[in-house]
Amino acid sequence: MRLLAGGCTGGGRFSIFTTRGPNPRQPTAGVPAVEHTGLAASRSGVPQEAQPEAMSELDQYDYELPRHLIAQAPLAHRADARLMVVERATGTITHRHVRDLPEILLPGDCLVLNDTRVIPARLVGYRTDTGGHWEGLFLEATKEGLWRVLAKTRGKMHPGETVTLLDTQGRDDIRLRIGAHQAEGHWIVRPESPEDPMAILQRVGRVPLPPYIRKGEMVEADREAYQTVFARHPGAVAAPTAGLHFTESLLRKLQRMGVVLAWVTLHVGPGTFKPIVAQRLAEHRMHAEWADLTEATVRTIEAARQRGGRVVAVGTTCVRVLETAALEGALKPFTGLTDLFIRPPYQFRAVDALMTNFHLPRTTLLVLAYTFGGRDLIARAYQEAIREEYRFYSYGDAMLIL
Repeated sequence: MRLLAGGCTGGGRFSIFTTRGPNPRQPTAGVPAVEHTGLAASRSGVPQEAQPEAMSELDQYDYELPRHLIAQAPLAHRADARLMVVERATGTITHRHVRDLPEILLPGDCLVLNDTRVIPARLVGYRTDTGGHWEGLFLEATKEGLWRVLAKTRGKMHPGETVTLLDTQGRDDIRLRIGAHQAEGHWIVRPESPEDPMAILQRVGRVPLPPYIRKGEMVEADREAYQTVFARHPGAVAAPTAGLHFTESLLRKLQRMGVVLAWVTLHVGPGTFKPIVAQRLAEHRMHAEWADLTEATVRTIEAARQRGGRVVAVGTTCVRVLETAALEGALKPFTGLTDLFIRPPYQFRAVDALMTNFHLPRTTLLVLAYTFGGRDLIARAYQEAIREEYRFYSYGDAMLIL
């Protein structure tokens, strides 16, 4: 399994966010309900020089969210989540539920879903010699039996010392021997066990929840809830959250009415969710994530389009896979790392509609949604979602941009 990732928060607890940029649990500057003013874009897409009082380019992707709207748990029934339907052609916004998708999508549409599987990547333990608390995030295992992890502890770790991992019941389990320190908080470690990495993680790993959900502390129900019903390929450290709303029953109903299902894989890494800290979007460095689009999926999508169907991407991860594979024009199979950052101006080549959750301010995910739906319309949609008390973020409600 392969993951490339970003950083961690302070306080010794790992998350999908870095310490830089706004705290995702704190309200941030508001977004006007109807329109923004900010840096104008030239025909080349490069923002023009700002006046001293002008807002930064990034301020256009900020908004204020009451804390009680951050969903702390999923609904009892996944498809009961609310669905805001945003129509770009008319600028209209209507309020439905995910279970209503068979009434919204059309026969012949192609629904593209990300079948990555979240691994129990969060590690908790203590430094064997000192007893000091240690936390880590598993990123990948090498063919040589080494692990790459993000690690955080008080004091300075030294190559050669060991960390004792605790299982989910708090009991001592295997040790990790610390090796080389790499950039961005990455460490190379060697587990003192010949077991398969996934077998170890199933025993000692926790669900890597983001910090805005119960401060990242999982409950047993999260093992199922923070996983799509169609998850197949282990490798993600965060869920493709738009896919969490689907049930097997809903997918079957969509298929019976003529909606075609297609599958891609993108192993979501923490880098995707990092707040943008650059003042200009062009200066942001997007972290790479492993993706796979097969020849069979390309044929399915192209056949649907030839019949007049729309390509409906479920989640920003699917958008990035498809648009990466279509950068040269035609959609082609793709396997490898993608660091595509979709920002204005951008010409979408492979996606006709997008279903996505409500995203944190100042993130590449929100920038992608604004780019796809139009800045003013999506900003207005977010303000309406707040007024109507939609549930936000990973376990929250969804938006369908048509």
